[in-house]
Parts: sequence; C-alpha cells; structure tokens
Amino acid sequence: MVNPKFPKLLLLILGLCWCLLVGCAVNPISGEEELMLFAPEEDIQLGRQYSPEVEKELGGRIADEALQSYIDGVGQRIARVCHRPDWDYRFVAVEHESVNAVAVPGGYIFITRGMLEKLSTEAQLAGILGHEIAHVVARDSAAALSREYGMGILLAAIQAAGASGDAVKAAAFTKQILSLRYSRKDEQEADLAGMDYMVRAAYVPSGMVETMQILRDLQQVRPIEFFSTHPLPQNRMMYLSQRIASRYSNVGGLNVGREDYRQGVLARLQQETPVEF
Repeated sequence: MVNPKFPKLLLLILGLCWCLLVGCAVNPISGEEELMLFAPEEDIQLGRQYSPEVEKELGGRIADEALQSYIDGVGQRIARVCHRPDWDYRFVAVEHESVNAVAVPGGYIFITRGMLEKLSTEAQLAGILGHEIAHVVARDSAAALSREYGMGILLAAIQAAGASGDAVKAAAFTKQILSLRYSRKDEQEADLAGMDYMVRAAYVPSGMVETMQILRDLQQVRPIEFFSTHPLPQNRMMYLSQRIASRYSNVGGLNVGREDYRQGVLARLQQETPVEF
C-alpha cells in the first residue's frame, strides 16, 4: 500500500529542487539578489497569458484609439531608456474609475480612467508610468509572488493543472496580481528609478512629485487604490524632492506637456462615456 503522505513529500522535494535551480535573480535597479521562483521568460509568458484577464477585471480598454496611442507613446518613450529596453512593453488605458495603475509581469501596464482624470500634465503621466516600468524592470511582481506564496504557488500551479479550465487559473492569477503588496523598499526604488527614467526620457522630474501631491490630497478625502499598498505620500514626496535637489536641480529644457495632455487625454476622456461599475 502506498503511503498517503508520499505524493505530498514528492511535491515538496520537486518544489525545493525547483527553488534551488531557479534560486535568486539580480535586481538591475538595486543590484541585489532576490528570491525568484520564475525565470524572466516566464514573466513574459505570464503577462502574455493573463494580461487579458487583468484588463477585463479593470473594465476593459478605453475605446478611443487616439488616446491609447498617446498613452502608449509616453510609455514607450520611457521604456526605451529603462534597464530592460528589449522587453515588449504594452501600455493600456482601462475604463475603471478607481485611481490606480497596475504592472503585470513581462511589461503589461494598465492605467485607469480614474487616474488619468486626476492628472494634468504629460510629465505627471510619465511619473506614474515610470514607476510601473520600474516595477516591471525589477520584476517586483514575480519577487512578491515568490515571497508571499513560496511553495504554496508551486502546489497551486500543480493543482490548477487539473482544474476545469484556463478561466479558473486566469481568475486566480488576476486576483493575486491585483492584491500583491510590495515592500516599502520596492516602492521607494520604483519611485526613484521611475524618476530617473522620466528624466532620461526628457520629462521634468517634478512631474512625479506633483503626482504624489495630487494623490495625497485625494487620500485625505478617501482611501484610494494606488496607495493601498504604498508608503505614505508625504514620505515619498520628501525623498523624491531630495533626489531632485541632489541630482536634477540644474537640469533644464525638459518636457511638462500640459497642453499635450489636455488635448491627448483629458479632452478625449470628456468625449467618452465611462463604463459603470
């Protein structure tokens, strides 16, 4: 008779072997090694497979293709100067009225209607997208999944193989991505690296600080999704301002893009009828 504990023991051994094989990965932003249960190629595969479900969960893409082209153009401009410019980044504006932005492994980045409506310049948009690009570059989603779920995600993946279909796995993965919590260190690194990226892409770094001011004011009225897993905006404004003073105080000729954003985003959103949630 087979010992009933044997299958679980075998799964545990296989999982440990996988951890040893995959091991750690170097974060190109911090230069530090981090626990990582996924290879970079798996980030891309996960994003390609499950980003449609994330997009659906966030209300679907806004139908205005000119607006989408504008958002993607700003994102691509920043992605070209990040630490992983060879990845295939996708930037999508979605209908959800929450004030939020989400990065999915592999370079899929979503920004909500609610967030777009609160911004007023292209530089502020660049700050949000730069922050999310930095999360993708650092592979923070994969690292968070590795930290938070560990062996559990390995067992869940095996169990999901026998589930009733891909829809079950897609829904479960989407919930994991949308509920991930990054460490304060991850968030600070994404802020600072995102600021560096936006300056390399010729945007004024103050755009990111202005974004934090906008979101801080909103947070004082009601909790908003973008800060549900983030450090206090006051702290973020402080270290971002310090970075500007120490590194970018004499940089000139950078783009603000107030009128471009008004025409490319705000005017077009006013023409759209938002989806009710």
